[in-house]
Formats: sequence, structure tokens, C-alpha cells
Amino acid sequence: MSTVTATTTRRIDAPAERILAALADYRGTRPHLLPEQFTDYEVLEGGQGPGTVVRWKLHATKKRVRDVLATVTSTDRHALVENDENSSMVTTWRVESDGPDASEVVVTSEWNGASGIGGFFERTFAPRGLDRIYGELLDNLANDVAR
Repeated sequence: MSTVTATTTRRIDAPAERILAALADYRGTRPHLLPEQFTDYEVLEGGQGPGTVVRWKLHATKKRVRDVLATVTSTDRHALVENDENSSMVTTWRVESDGPDASEVVVTSEWNGASGIGGFFERTFAPRGLDRIYGELLDNLANDVAR
């Protein structure tokens, strides 16, 4: 078993505080940012940043659906961390200022991958799929915070 890592990065023309506030708003903003691969989205506790508990289904492919139950924490004032209670997956959203009116947003998901040939395909294809999914989410975020 090895760790699988998927990372997606975007430069967004908005201050880091505005972007992090949008990402941390699990009840209001976040549902509008989600691409079609996220279904059955529901806030169970909280809704604003750390302490939030949220669930959704992530359709990685037509046949591969992950039931996510995420508890949100924070490592510092620049990041949100979503720990999936149903798996080993941890997704970290990091927002760093890139000047007064721009930011770099990095989303990284890591989990314990399968072994053998299945693990090879997972390590090869899962990061590409998540990059596409989170890329669309970050594009939606850029459009949202630019208003």
C-alpha cells in the first residue's frame, strides 16, 4: 500500500482572505462551487470553517463513487483540512497571498492507495481525474470571488 497524492493549483485574482472565506462557507458558497461529480451534498454540523461536518458523494468515474463524510479542521489561518471519516483521504485547501489582489490556491488530496496492479492504475489515473474535478471547482471559485 502506498500514498496516492493529487494536487491542483490555481492563481485567482482575489485577496486570500476572500477566497478562504468562500471555501470555508460550507453552507452558503461551497455548494455553488461544486461540479457535477459532487452529489448528495449536506452539511451535518456547523457550516463555517473548522468544526464543520459535511457529507457528499464524489463520482470519480461512472462506476467509482466515494461516500465522503468530512470533518473540517485547520492547520493555520491559510488552510482548511477535510478529513474523510469513511476512508484515509485527507484534502487540504491552502490559500497564499500572491500580491494584494491575487492568491495561489492549492488543493491536495492524499490517501492510502491499493497495492498491486490496482494500485498502479489508481496512482496513475486517480490524480488526473481529481485534477480535472478540482480544477473545475477552482474555476468556479475564481468566478465567484471575482464578483
